[in-house]
Amino acid sequence: MENKKCFCDTGLLFIDCCGLYLENNQKAPTALALMRSRYSAYATHNADYLLETTYVSERKYYSKTEILKWATSNKWQKLEILGSSEDTVEFKAYFLDANNKPQKHYEFSTFKFENSAWFYLDGKFE
Repeated sequence: MENKKCFCDTGLLFIDCCGLYLENNQKAPTALALMRSRYSAYATHNADYLLETTYVSERKYYSKTEILKWATSNKWQKLEILGSSEDTVEFKAYFLDANNKPQKHYEFSTFKFENSAWFYLDGKFE
């Protein structure tokens, strides 16, 4: 991963971008940075990070097994940010499913800042 471009399409190297949050335990400074890092967590199959960055009251709706199954059964292609505010991010994630068919996941995500950290709260999907 040392010299690899980040999965979240910033054009930066992974170690200088989402790697800071996924591998160096830094906190994402904004909802957008957290959302990008969560996309990279799917691409790198980091289910622990995805659970840790989900807001505490929402974690019961997710299982590490299911997150890992979703992350590994798809080949993550590209992230497209459509818009963002302080606590929301609208995006499309492109991936190839288990049958190698192109898919697109649209989401309008809401985030919450608490105890000096951003967390994923919920999302509206199409």
